[in-house]
Amino acid sequence: MTAGWGREEGLSSSVPDTEPGTAPEVPEREYRAVHAEPPIMAPLADRPTPLLLQGQDYRFRTPTSCLDFQEHVYRTGMVDEGDGDPEPCVLVLARSADMEMNELSIALAERGIRMARIDVDRCLDLGLTVHTDTPLVELDRWLLRPLLVWRRHFELAALPVDPRTLIGAYTVDQWRSVADWLTSRPDWAHVNPTRSSAHLDRLTQLADAHAFGLRIPRTAVTNRPGRNRPGGGRCIVKSSGRHLLEPRPGVQHGLFPRPLETSRTSDVPEPAPVIVQEHMPAETEVRAFLVGERCIAYQVDKLDPAQLWADPDAVVVKRVEVSATLVQRLQALARHWRLQVAAVDLMVVHGEYVFLEVNVNCDWRWFEHRAGTTEVSDAVHDWVAARFAELNHTERRR
Repeated sequence: MTAGWGREEGLSSSVPDTEPGTAPEVPEREYRAVHAEPPIMAPLADRPTPLLLQGQDYRFRTPTSCLDFQEHVYRTGMVDEGDGDPEPCVLVLARSADMEMNELSIALAERGIRMARIDVDRCLDLGLTVHTDTPLVELDRWLLRPLLVWRRHFELAALPVDPRTLIGAYTVDQWRSVADWLTSRPDWAHVNPTRSSAHLDRLTQLADAHAFGLRIPRTAVTNRPGRNRPGGGRCIVKSSGRHLLEPRPGVQHGLFPRPLETSRTSDVPEPAPVIVQEHMPAETEVRAFLVGERCIAYQVDKLDPAQLWADPDAVVVKRVEVSATLVQRLQALARHWRLQVAAVDLMVVHGEYVFLEVNVNCDWRWFEHRAGTTEVSDAVHDWVAARFAELNHTERRR
């Protein structure tokens, strides 16, 4: 950050007028107060490492290069730019490493459907104008009419700025407000509308799943897991928030379920509440993808909860069919949550399905690759294309 930028930012209504092209002098102590790097607070330095941060070695660096097919062909001038009229499109808010959306871009191009994209890790230099009185967007040099909007993995932690600085905090706050507005505008249709899905935390999921007739593990939320054991026996500790943390843009750290040691009785509280669930002797696990009215399930066999990320080559995945009763309950939950594309994680205990959680920003290509299928991809591409055609037909009739 340059001194010139800092002095200009010091302008306020209490600063006297200056000559055009000049900036008022800012006292050195005031400049330092505004722009000095804030100290990293360490109030937890003398406390034990939180349970979910112990032994978590998974780290993933997400690339920021553009892999979107349609963006490449439009930027290189390989397609006709049209007559200047707004072009109907699917608008995606994601990040560069979202391979599901990179694949969707190709699938929609094959169907003649325009897909435009705002990636959180590449948006600082993006030319964006959103019209408030009409449902139009100018994205760089293209005038677009979004019909369907899908927000996936648009995590503000991935913005390539330092949120501890003033300009970084400003950038994050502006993009948060605009992205929330873009993904909730009532004159556009949405996939998994954020008005309902943004507040779909794991505890709400468990309560709703139980209300819809699904079995759930006994659960407690506590910052003293050693003293709270639902069921009284072995337990699992889980994050009450995300499975992946991004303390620095582009570097994700795993935060995966782990067993609670039976000898742990320490009264030292965790720095934040966690989820503690009874350990259930699962025969296997199931990930069920819900796409529109379809349910596509995979059996997932692994040795421990973190193996999916820590040692994925050792995980066995195969396509399975699940009971009609389970499908009906999952579809009812999806309608209740207003989700069109999601994944539900379950385990099978003594032949009974036990609900664990729903993943709104779900990824499916890895499961397909391990099982040797493309059913979820095909279903997603078909659903998005059909929904777009329906919306486009309605738009033309107006």
